[in-house]
Amino acid sequence: MTIRTSTITGVFAAAALLALSGCAAIHTSIAKKDLDVQTKLSTAIFVDPVAPEKRKLYLEMRSAVMEFDRNAFRSSLISQIQNSGNSYVLVDDPDEAQYTMSVFVRNLEKASPTAADNYLRTGFEGVAAGSAIGYAVGSDFGDVALGGVVGGLAATAANAFVKDVTYLLVADIQIKERANKGVMVRKDSKVNTKISDDGASTQTYSEVSNKKEYRTRVVTTANQVNLELADAQPLMFEKTAYAMASFF
Repeated sequence: MTIRTSTITGVFAAAALLALSGCAAIHTSIAKKDLDVQTKLSTAIFVDPVAPEKRKLYLEMRSAVMEFDRNAFRSSLISQIQNSGNSYVLVDDPDEAQYTMSVFVRNLEKASPTAADNYLRTGFEGVAAGSAIGYAVGSDFGDVALGGVVGGLAATAANAFVKDVTYLLVADIQIKERANKGVMVRKDSKVNTKISDDGASTQTYSEVSNKKEYRTRVVTTANQVNLELADAQPLMFEKTAYAMASFF
């Protein structure tokens, strides 16, 4: 039985692509084997120093994400604040507190914006490479397509087992601080509200209070190969809580 050169070429092309895709998967699994968690702030907050008896904080926690474990995160944040060494204590009465910190978690989700593009690009490169190798030795289109498709499937199979996964946690922070006696704080606000597709309303108001207000955003990412949210959450919570506790 005679084996055509084009068929042999297609098989070798597929084997080469399988090796390449396997090497890429191995590289990813090695490079991303350790959990990498990073936390960044949109801006730093500096509250005024106060006497030890005034270092009281009221904490309010809210979330729009069902998967977010508020109790676990609250415990982590309280622990970081209490162990900061600055003698701050948490109280249940906001009227008793010198500071009020409101935390609203906007996102806790898998953030892989390039995952789909990488999946498609790997498959496309598999077909293209198979065709290029086949054309160089003069094979017919059927065998070229076979080498490309097999190579594309091999790359897809390798990527199915090794995934570069990133989770993202976004929290908005608002801190209110009681001003010193005799100091009044004026706040001018403008709120734009969409009523319907046909129009919107604008509210402008001013208020005077005895509280200064600070706002910032904390963004934490966790990255690892084949990462699951349950494995990412503890360290993400710890680092996010550490960043928030640094305000006091």
